[in-house]
Parts: sequence; structure tokens; C-alpha cells
Amino acid sequence: MRISGVSTRVVDDGDRDWVFVRVETDEPGLAGWGEASLGWHTRAVVGAVGDLEPLIVGEDPRAVERLWQTMTRAPFFKGGIAMMSAASGIDQALWDIKAKALGVPLFELLGGPVRERVRTYVNLGSELGGDGRHAEAWADAARAACEDGFDAMKVYPAAPARALEGSSYVRRTEELVRTVREAVGDDADVMVDLHGRTSPSTAIEIGRALEPLRPWWLEEPCQPGNVEATVEVARALPIPIATGERLATGHEFRAYLDARACAVIQPNACYCGGISGFRRIAALAETAQTSIAPHNPNGPIGSMVSVHLALALPGFLILEQVRNDVPWRSEIVDRPIEITGGFVDAPTRPGIGVEIVEAVAAAHPGRSPAPHLHRAPDGSLLDW
Repeated sequence: MRISGVSTRVVDDGDRDWVFVRVETDEPGLAGWGEASLGWHTRAVVGAVGDLEPLIVGEDPRAVERLWQTMTRAPFFKGGIAMMSAASGIDQALWDIKAKALGVPLFELLGGPVRERVRTYVNLGSELGGDGRHAEAWADAARAACEDGFDAMKVYPAAPARALEGSSYVRRTEELVRTVREAVGDDADVMVDLHGRTSPSTAIEIGRALEPLRPWWLEEPCQPGNVEATVEVARALPIPIATGERLATGHEFRAYLDARACAVIQPNACYCGGISGFRRIAALAETAQTSIAPHNPNGPIGSMVSVHLALALPGFLILEQVRNDVPWRSEIVDRPIEITGGFVDAPTRPGIGVEIVEAVAAAHPGRSPAPHLHRAPDGSLLDW
């Protein structure tokens, strides 16, 4: 069996693009799907997939580790996170092919399941539409999630922050989290995401204000890559710190783990090197006794890949889930993820377990939107 070609399908999800990668083989009817979505950087990722294609065409797709090494080590210039995202999508597709060829679900190739089902949480920001500035809107979304069986959810301050914000910003953030906590009760897990927008001092001030409300974690309090700043926050607060959604390599995660900067890491299988890269990061986390909560605002391929990883990795904690970003999310694959009572059962189909429905993908072509800029509530650019 040999790889005969690599192609991309770009789909507009209403905000950014989903980038799906298809690896074809010379075996009739056997191909693999992966996802390489990277926020608002579609052009860079699609170009990187094209750059990697000549390295693997003609090779045996079942030699997943060797091909991963080729894609991540062979290029003279590594290409940054866009190249890692491209390699991630291809890597997922290779695993998909191998599991399909063997007739087993993907998680069986990762050592088999260590749990029977996967706990998920709702990113409430994806449920709000344009009403994210009002605390009661977040509370309504939280109540709806609880009614659907979820007992964990994530919120974030509605307005982007400058590095050093004043008392009113801290007060509004505390009000939002308190309103959600009152809506869902004491037993639900509520996480707070700062999206790396605050300085350590502001993150600490917010954390101290939120402490009585018992957030499960405080996410990305500082810009990614600033390990020392994150350590400063972690040492000052009793709230667990989570970070890593914008890190792409094991070397980056190791710096946080070695410094004991966080209690939870959040790699994304769509740009941390795919399944092969994710497993390496998970092994590092296990040695550091640090939990893994995969970052997953992804499309349906990346989400299902994350389910397989969650089933097989002992350090897994909980999986992020986006539900209502577009009304046709469940239509773009032939078997969408089914969540019951906040949990996903183990898939039973060979491979990743989902196939892109080409007609639906074609009906929603990607826009390659401009890179995302955080703006003030009135639409103006922030005063940096």
C-alpha cells in the first residue's frame, strides 16, 4: 500500500475555517481523514500541507511514526505552528488509514481504552451568539447545558482585556462567574478562561476575587510562552492553572511542566503534532503528575480524534466540546459525536469513525478569514 495523494477541504464554520486533510492510497476505497484547523490561519496551513505532500507521497501510510519523523524533523526550516498543524492533519489521516486497514477503532491502536466513556464540558462562549456581554446570558446558557446533562462548563470575560485592567473589569468578571455559579449550583464544575490577555498581577487579582466561587481552573492567565509569568500566578493562587492551547511542541510543554507552572495542560490534536505529537506530550504530563484536558474548539474530525485520545490516555481529565457553532455541524460527517449526559461513549467503527460528507462541505466553502483581532465591545481596536 502506498500514499497516492494529499488534499484539503476547507469549510466555513461561521467564524473561522475548518481545514480537513484527506490522504489517499492506491488501495481501492481506502483513504484517511484528519483535521488541521488553526483558527484564522487557513492559507498558511493549506500551503504547509502542500509543502509536506511531496515528503510522503509514494510511502507506506502504515509507517506512521517514520512519516511523522519525516514531517517534523526533515524540513530544514520547521515552519512554526502552521507546519505543525499541517503535519497534525496528515498524521491523524495516517492513523485513520492504519486503523481502517486493521478493522479496529483508532483507540485500540493507542493501547486500548482506560475508560469506557469520555466526560465533556461545554464552552459556553459558543452558545451565546452576540449576547456575550451580559452575565445573565451566560447563566441562561449554563442552565441549558445543565438541562442537557452537562455538569461542567467554561466561561470567559466578555470583553478582551489589556494587560493591566482596573477594578471595574475585575468586578464584572466576578459578577459573571458568580451569576453562572448561582445558576448551576455548587456541584457543577465552572472553569474561567482569560485567553492570555492579562498581566500576572491582574490575573492574580481576578483569581483572588473568584476564589470563593471555586473555579475548577483558571485558564491561560498570561500570554503563551511566558512560563515565568504563569508560574507567578500559579504560586499566588489556590486555583489550579490550565494552559497550553496555543503551544505546539513537546519542548514548549516541557518548559511549563518542569517549572510546575500549571495543574492542567491543554494540547490540541489539530496543531500539536496530531495523535503522534499528542501522545508524546501526554507522556511528559504523566511523569509530572499533570492532568490533560484537550483543547477542542475543533470541527468534527478533530473532536472525534480527541475522543479516541481521551479513551486511551490515563492522564485525561475532561474534553472541551463545542455544540452549536453552526446548525449543520452534525451533517458534515456521516456519524456525528453523540453526547449523553455529558459523556461520549467509545466509538465502534474502524479508524477515527467519521467520514466527511463531501456535498455538505462543498455547500459551505471556506472564506480564509483575516487573522483574528480582539476588539473592544464597541468594535474599535483595543488600546494596546
